[in-house]
Amino acid sequence: MTAGRSRLRSSIVVPVLFALAAVATFLLLGTWQLQRKAWKEGLIKTMSERISAAPIDLPARALWPYLDARHDEFRHVRFSATFVPGMGALVYAGAGASHTDTPGPGYWVFALARTGSGENIVINRGFVADVRRDVVKDAEPSSNVAVVSGVVLGVMRWPQAAGYFTPKDDPDHNLWFVRDHLAIAAGKGWGDVASFYVDLESPVPHLQYAITWYGLAAVVSIMFGYWLATHRRGERAAASL
Repeated sequence: MTAGRSRLRSSIVVPVLFALAAVATFLLLGTWQLQRKAWKEGLIKTMSERISAAPIDLPARALWPYLDARHDEFRHVRFSATFVPGMGALVYAGAGASHTDTPGPGYWVFALARTGSGENIVINRGFVADVRRDVVKDAEPSSNVAVVSGVVLGVMRWPQAAGYFTPKDDPDHNLWFVRDHLAIAAGKGWGDVASFYVDLESPVPHLQYAITWYGLAAVVSIMFGYWLATHRRGERAAASL
């Protein structure tokens, strides 16, 4: 009888330990999920309050080392800036769940700008739908195009962390996969830049791209009209023979 009880106890030890471990794990995960929910709700509330607030002057350069994402991300700011001529950096944004702030696959276009006091700051000029990358590049300011300057309104942001499966950046092809302006600045040779970047709100991002697309549509229309006229002349010439 004693031996039977001993064997019974031995046979249930592993299942009991497994069940206890599973219950403890699930309780921890449930508690973590509730904490994460509270954190996320607090973040959304803070983000909404900061974005909806009236824009303030961009903090002075001397204060930049004291700014951080916890206290300053999503702050609405305004400042004078001039975009530096040259191609922008393209940050790929896929259509996955992690990119709910984009309408589909495409690129964020990051550009270097200088404040009125001469400091380097990176600005996210906005999202462009997935098109040929060379067309996007051509739409960026270059040395033969007037430099865009004026008062900028935007939201302060901090570098995005790469995920476990995030592809490696490809500076040689001007392609990045996370919105990490510090890595972009290093890869592009932009020198020292602010620890934060700014999501552009005004001037309205990528008006120049709309103009580019309209221009391309006009070019295609003209080329098609020329082809159609040539084709008809050819048909008339062939009919007269």
